[in-house]
Amino acid sequence: MASKIASLEDLYTDMLKDLYSAEKQLVEALPKLAKAARSADLEKAFQEHLKQTEEHVARIERIFSDMHSSPRGKKCVGMQGLVAEGNELLEEDVDPEVLDAGLIAAAQKVEHYEISSYGTARTWAARLGKDNAARLLQQTLEEESAANDKLTQIAESHANLKAQS
Repeated sequence: MASKIASLEDLYTDMLKDLYSAEKQLVEALPKLAKAARSADLEKAFQEHLKQTEEHVARIERIFSDMHSSPRGKKCVGMQGLVAEGNELLEEDVDPEVLDAGLIAAAQKVEHYEISSYGTARTWAARLGKDNAARLLQQTLEEESAANDKLTQIAESHANLKAQS
């Protein structure tokens, strides 16, 4: 049975648990995307983001440690759906020249989900006076935004062009 959410503090804690589950799911999913990528720069972008994602997990663990609590206990169904969509693409018969554009689209859905979630969590942390948590969440938010920008750059510089041919 889920615990009652009766305050902004409860909502914030629930959001962090959701983000923790999301990041843990991505640690599992990103190696598959990297392996499937056709272009070296997209493969490298996924590998670099995997390292960042592992750090994102550690940051959330640090926040929970400061709260004397555990980040476990929740399954992020939003991320579960986004990962399933990415896996569905990998199971399709996709032309190799089109695959990178599809992988980028799947990854950007994930980034936008995370950008929204981290922005909200950071705002709530600041509102609740949790300055260290807000700083850590802001750092992750900036990294998620940079990852999204990198994916856009790869898409616009060559992946979409190859898919169009």
